Amino acid sequence: MDPLSELLGGIRAEGAILGDALLKAPWVVRFDDRAPLTMVTVARGGGVLLLADGASVPVREGQTAIVRGHEPFRMADDAASVERPHLDYWLTCFDPEACAYEAAPPAGDGPATDLFVGAYRATGRRHERLLRALPPVIVVDDDAETAGLLAVCASDLASRKPGTQAYIDRLFDWGLVCTLRTWFDEQADGAPGWYRGFADPVAGPALEAIHTRPAAPWTVAALALQAGVSRALLAKRFTEVMGAPPLTYLTERRMELAEELLADPDLTVAQIARTVGYADQFGFSNAFKRRKGKSPTAYRAAAPV
Repeated sequence: MDPLSELLGGIRAEGAILGDALLKAPWVVRFDDRAPLTMVTVARGGGVLLLADGASVPVREGQTAIVRGHEPFRMADDAASVERPHLDYWLTCFDPEACAYEAAPPAGDGPATDLFVGAYRATGRRHERLLRALPPVIVVDDDAETAGLLAVCASDLASRKPGTQAYIDRLFDWGLVCTLRTWFDEQADGAPGWYRGFADPVAGPALEAIHTRPAAPWTVAALALQAGVSRALLAKRFTEVMGAPPLTYLTERRMELAEELLADPDLTVAQIARTVGYADQFGFSNAFKRRKGKSPTAYRAAAPV
């Protein structure tokens, strides 16, 4: 298990729309799913994303954008179209029966734009660390493989075979991973440590061990054995790459996992303590309070329902 895979473990595409939004300029599309992540691929044409904070981000043919956050946003062929007569669309992946493509007059006669859209639901809280590492919107150039698979999806959609929606949703999950990888790779040293660290020959094996078995009784020596290096080298390199010593990172990872588990009312604090690697509830509670400012019980009581 690597950190990116783990963080994406609670995020899934649902009701992805493929090749249904063929737009003729001037047009404006409203995205109202309030999803934590929304992915928009421009198969033809282009437009500009209009975010809730007033920012505008152009996206052209052959590019994919990922919009982060629960605020509704819009996309238009041109930012000026919002203030003039245009085709008005409302798009939702979570409620396809309510999804509206009715055109408001006058009919558009400008260049056509084709959008592939996927909105992602999240379960639990593990995805929050990923969201914190992303700006409000990222845009990357699609590679030939991505473009080819979208064409295959469009063909499958047209054939109306059983399982088509699930097939498309899963491919959008794949597309999200590819897009995020590309963007993080482009950031180089600006990518978060948990992403860069996995590829490091020294820190990577230790990082993988922590994320695969966070409850294991890891010591610096045991993690160094996973990496095949000395304790001193592991401690030095891990701290350089991750910004924290190995056992500090391990504790933080356990606390993040505990936060997610505390959202489950069926789990007792003692059960959560054992799940994240603590032999008793009291040691876990003390560690949690030191890092989160509240006891596990108080944290659970204060969490939004």
